[in-house]
This record gives sequence, C-alpha cells and structure tokens, in this order.
Amino acid sequence: MARTSWAWVRAAQAAEPGAPDPKAPGSANRAGRSADPAEFLRSAESLKRFSRRRFLAGSALGLTLAADLFVTRRIQRHREDLEILRVRDEAVERRFPTASWFLFPGYKTSWEETVWILNSLRPALSSRGQLAGVGYSNRGLDVDDIVAAVYRHIRTHQLRRIYFYGHSFGGMLAVQVAARLLERGIAVELIILDSSPAGAQDVLDRAMFEGVAALYDAGYRIPSVLRGGYELGERVLHKDERTWNTVVDQTLEQLSPLAPSSTLIQSEASYIFHFDAWRFASALGSTSLAFIGNPEDRTVNYFGAKDTWAAVFPRNLVSASLVTEGAGPAHASPQWNPGIYQKVVREVLRLHSPPEQGGGLKSLF
Repeated sequence: MARTSWAWVRAAQAAEPGAPDPKAPGSANRAGRSADPAEFLRSAESLKRFSRRRFLAGSALGLTLAADLFVTRRIQRHREDLEILRVRDEAVERRFPTASWFLFPGYKTSWEETVWILNSLRPALSSRGQLAGVGYSNRGLDVDDIVAAVYRHIRTHQLRRIYFYGHSFGGMLAVQVAARLLERGIAVELIILDSSPAGAQDVLDRAMFEGVAALYDAGYRIPSVLRGGYELGERVLHKDERTWNTVVDQTLEQLSPLAPSSTLIQSEASYIFHFDAWRFASALGSTSLAFIGNPEDRTVNYFGAKDTWAAVFPRNLVSASLVTEGAGPAHASPQWNPGIYQKVVREVLRLHSPPEQGGGLKSLF
C-alpha cells in the first residue's frame, strides 16, 4: 500500500509542469516537504474541506435567490387581485368597532407604501376609526371592482361611519367611490383630498402624462425597459423637490418587481386624464370635503385644484385653506412628513366635528 501511494505521488508530480524529480540530485531539498506522502494527503484533505465550504455557501446563496424569486412571483400573482389592506390596532377596534377610514393611494403608490402612509397618519386618523387602504390590482384600475370591494368590506365588518383619505389622484377616486356608495345607501362622512387634482388640467407635467394615457387608451403597454427612462425623466423634471439620491432611489423602487405594474400605472394615468369633477357635483349628498395641499407643489397646480374643488362642491367643502407647510416633497407626502400631516389632519377633523367617543350610526334612511 505504501509503494502504491508513493507511485501515485511521483505520477502526480510528473504531471505538474516544473515539478521537481524525486530521483534527481538535490530534489529532496528543492521539493521540501511536498515529497512527504502524509503532507500531500493532508493538503488534499484541506482542499476537500475548502471546496465543501464553497459548495455549501454557493448552494445556500442559490437557494436564497430561488426562494426570493419564488416569493416575488407569489406576491405578484397575489397582487393581480384587488385587496382591502387593514392596519390592525386592537385598541382602536375596541373603541370604534363600526367606524373606519379607507385610504385611496396615489399615482404609482404600491401596497407597501399604502400601509406606510396609513401608519404615518395613524395618530390622527385613529381618533375617528380603524384604518384600511385599497391595494389596487396590477391588472389595472377598475372602479367597479374597487366599489364592490369597499362595499363588501363595509358590510362584512358592519361599519356605520365611513371616512375616506384621498392621497393625490386617490382623491378623485375617493369622490367617485363615495358617489357610487351613496347610490347603494351608504354615506361617507368625510373625504380628505390630499393635493388631489380635480382634473387633468391641474397636472403640471401634462405632456409626458398625456402620452402615457394615450398609449394605454390605444391598447399599448409600456415595457419595463422603456418605463425606466420614463420614471427617471419624470423625477428629473421635479428635481427641485428631490435630491439626486432620492431621484435614483425612487426610480429603482418603481422598477422593483414589487412595484405597481406598468398596466396599473397607465390605467391610473388614463383615469386622471379623463376625470371630470363636475360629473359628481350633486352626487355626494351631505358628505364633507376638505382639501389640503402646498402652494410649493410641483406636481399638481395647488391653486387651480383648490379653486375647482371649491367651485364644484361649495356646500360640501368644510376647508380648503389648510397647508402642509414645510413638507418635502411638497406634493402628497404624509409618509415623509408625518408630524406636519398629523397636525393638519387633526385640524380638519376639528373643523368637521368634535372628537368621537365611539362608532356611531349614520345612514341615509
């Protein structure tokens, strides 16, 4: 056995370019300890252990990536269906068992950001009711589906006091959903319009925006490779509201697999482009409206939107003068400026009605 091992060592050395010949004079000195079979075997064992570690590490990384892709695909499939997202708070649920807010998130706002906004506003909103938000379907914006989901949630949880928070374009949607619910006998008590345009005329960068809506209406869908350029260009146009790091971060967020789909974004653009607040001028009954915003807004024409909402709903508007002064970005950013927004929302609620002690009852009949 010893002779076999030694022959194997000599063969291995002979196969290695530049390896010393054990038979040559002085080869023992030149080869050093490499001619020792025991040392050679120890080196081989060390190499085997190292390779096993690398293999296990590589396998673990591969499994992690595969699991991540699997979870991402499951999340994307799950978001093909619209969902009402609840922010649970047992104390609020006990205090207001029949009252709830519904947040309608803004243009290109994802499910995660919807929950983030609700948590940012929680200290103020939870003084009236529970918190819920609309998770839009990645297959596109469908008002009928949204009305049905909100109505079903109200009935399932036996809610009697309903409040809406419209984040940016979500204010348009909140007004339409409120009008549709009124047709079913459910009255929304209050709608907060956070920097919400009253129509396409209030959108400041209409050229790029109208192009996205026109492509959607014509049946074309923007692929991800083109969407990246659109997202970057849009944020560079509003560089005055952002740092370069924010421009890059927000662009990459919109290209994430978990971001709203291009179809959803295009359908939202089409909705904004065709929205006309005057269609709902007499459709809200006794629902109160409050417009909040910032004159420094570079996305929506603050003064134009405020004046239009006031003209369309003169009897419903309880306030249009509250300003989110100091917020940055200036457009619909409660998640970035929670303290500023909580203060403004509390003032809206004070103007609307004194603090409630619990869920009451409000119905049409």
